[in-house]
Amino acid sequence: MAIQYQPGKTPHSREKRLIFKNVDRVGYDPSIDCYLQDGGYDQLKAALKMEKGVIINEVKASGLRGRGGAGFPTGVKWGFIPPTNTKPVYLICNADESEPGTFKDRYIIHQDPHQLIEGMAISCYAVGAKLAYIYIREEFPEGAKILDKAIAEAHTKGFLGQNILGSGFDCEIYVHRGAGAYICGEETGLIESLEGKRPYPRIKPPYFPAALGLYMCPTIVNNVESLCHVKHILQMGGAEYAKLGTPNNTGTRILCVSGDVQKPGYYEVEVGKVTMAEVIDDLCGGLKPGRKLKAIIPGGSSAKVLRADERFKLKDGRELGILDIPMDFDTMAACGSMAGSGGVIIMDDSRSMSWVINNLNNFYAHESCGQCTPCREGSLWMKKISDRIVAGKASPDDVDTLESVANQIEGKTICAFGEACSWPTQSFIKKFRDELKSDCKPELAGQAVAEESLVASAGLR
Repeated sequence: MAIQYQPGKTPHSREKRLIFKNVDRVGYDPSIDCYLQDGGYDQLKAALKMEKGVIINEVKASGLRGRGGAGFPTGVKWGFIPPTNTKPVYLICNADESEPGTFKDRYIIHQDPHQLIEGMAISCYAVGAKLAYIYIREEFPEGAKILDKAIAEAHTKGFLGQNILGSGFDCEIYVHRGAGAYICGEETGLIESLEGKRPYPRIKPPYFPAALGLYMCPTIVNNVESLCHVKHILQMGGAEYAKLGTPNNTGTRILCVSGDVQKPGYYEVEVGKVTMAEVIDDLCGGLKPGRKLKAIIPGGSSAKVLRADERFKLKDGRELGILDIPMDFDTMAACGSMAGSGGVIIMDDSRSMSWVINNLNNFYAHESCGQCTPCREGSLWMKKISDRIVAGKASPDDVDTLESVANQIEGKTICAFGEACSWPTQSFIKKFRDELKSDCKPELAGQAVAEESLVASAGLR
């Protein structure tokens, strides 16, 4: 029987839903009984009869790349656990989802939590972990309650706990609520927080989690969406899963589209099978009436911005405009940005780029953990300088100073937060330097910036 979706929530014809199959589905609820009626936990039952190495090889064969931002091959990460390890192995689900522009994991947690739990249980079995944590940000209180209930249901049915389904495998999953910090989305900062400490990211090397993670034991950290894919890889087989998407960019991924389009929302598509133009015009119904495309941030707020009029010459000989870019990891990187966490932010010609970069700088200044001096001081100074620019109380030279500060952060910090806060500033200045300088008013430079002037600046144009 065909799946029915709630009115106005029917998937677009260009979508290929695996992870989001049950999101917005008529008659579907988060209970285990509903999940079991739909074939839930069948893949866990099958996995417990398989060799662990076979499961890891299936994940490798699938070509699954992490959906949390970096796009690192999941099966390869699993293989980094030292073969001579004698310590306990842990699995952590990163449900911190704090990248501005990204809003997919919460729908999985709220509407289909057992899909995540099954994916985690299979993953735990494959990597030899008997204890797993779901690290969820404080801003998802209802999600944490739903997960706790789902875990209890899985225990009652024998899918978690001691001797799961008579297999001899033990597995416990606990929900850990973070305090709500962007830095906890970084895997080593998350681990520090989970241990009860200030979430200062660790230096890599030597603290690669697969070798030295939680409690200095081997630890696999995967994103919510990534762990859900494991269930479908087992169901389909790695080779069959790899037929979805494009070479080296396999499977499906969820795009979270926000900004100046008529139908913002979440769309699950085969990786690389839709272009930016198809995202905007087909999936999202086009730009707002009477507007022209100005810029796109393709992978969450930390991804470098792309101008609407840019052309990109790739090493394979292709020449692409921004609308021609397929939504995959490799092409996006070749065009100077990244697919990241799938948060696509569309900006039309009504947007002030001074206001946009100031908005981002305010976020990163607030979220810096403060461990590294270049990031702690630099993110705040970028915020202060862009405050002046957006309020019209800066000198044109301040734009150059802002760029210099960003350059002093990039590559000089322990974790990737330094790049996350410097790349937007660097790219916006590179692509929109003239516009930023035109918003400066030398005659008012140096005057105090009032909070109300920053609020009003949203309507600069």
